[in-house]
Amino acid sequence: MIYVDGVPFAPANSSQGTDILMALMEHPVLVSASNAFESMTEKKLSFSDSRNSRWVYLFQREFATVDPKLVDLAGTDEATTCVCVAIRNRKSGMISVAHMDFPEIVDMGLSQMLLSVADQDCDNLLEVHLMGGFDDSLSLKPYPAMKTKTKMEGYSRPLCVKIIETLRKRSEKFQIQILHVLGRNTKWDSEGIAKPIFHGIVVETATGSIFPASFDRTSRCPDEIVRRIRLASCFEDPSWAGKLLDTYDTTTDRFVIAPCAWTIWQKETALSLKNLSDTEILLTRSSSPSAEGPDFVYNERRIADYLIAHPDWKETFPGRKARVFQRAADGAWSTMKDYC
Repeated sequence: MIYVDGVPFAPANSSQGTDILMALMEHPVLVSASNAFESMTEKKLSFSDSRNSRWVYLFQREFATVDPKLVDLAGTDEATTCVCVAIRNRKSGMISVAHMDFPEIVDMGLSQMLLSVADQDCDNLLEVHLMGGFDDSLSLKPYPAMKTKTKMEGYSRPLCVKIIETLRKRSEKFQIQILHVLGRNTKWDSEGIAKPIFHGIVVETATGSIFPASFDRTSRCPDEIVRRIRLASCFEDPSWAGKLLDTYDTTTDRFVIAPCAWTIWQKETALSLKNLSDTEILLTRSSSPSAEGPDFVYNERRIADYLIAHPDWKETFPGRKARVFQRAADGAWSTMKDYC
């Protein structure tokens, strides 16, 4: 059930997800909130900042629920057609953040997020922030994870519609705080090409405040490359079908990277990338090549280098054990080698 400004949201004469989304985007309260969000200065985060703040960073398709007593900031970036989702329990202060990429993971993904955020109080309003996607309807590039795609929809709109439909159908009460998606998160360059205004968010756990954010290469950790590889692996692993990737342990404040196997397709792709130009990598590896950030090609090449150097996934996960990282005194993440 969706609320806006403490009042149940019930658009007249429509039960279609697209119509509900458009009505929400035109709601005066949410228009004002979106405008205020857009006027904020983007927070630029780097590892040096973590010496003063404890944070949790999430990659595409990952989620984490954080306890304000253990974590100061939680966020994600690198979103183009993806949507950043933050859900906060006002009473407990618990916050779940996710980087959602396709409609197929929304139903189960929201259930995963709510498992440790929602409580037994059915009257408790859960704060919801949605940021991401853009007007990519002119992008016609197909992507393997999408089963269907119409010319007019692009990738962003079906994902946003699915999120709103799912929130509306669930029994919990969701108060939409920020809805900065699609056209509201779109800018155009000098050549008339649409791009996202913002690519990421960060949540201050003590207050629940949300800000547009970007993270530099030092702050996307721990275990960056392995976690990026795991994203591609999950598309061919039926055990992850329809799910967000669970990476962070809320109670222990540790990252637990479950073992995953590299696929033949990943290895072949890694070898083929060695012969491609930067432009060719953008066109073959991105669903929105004109909107990607400056690190996209660099990251794709690093993933390929790792897969070529470590073709056997069991070298990365000895004994098929998870890779576990704990927070050190200086804010960095260190490996727990004896964890099993």
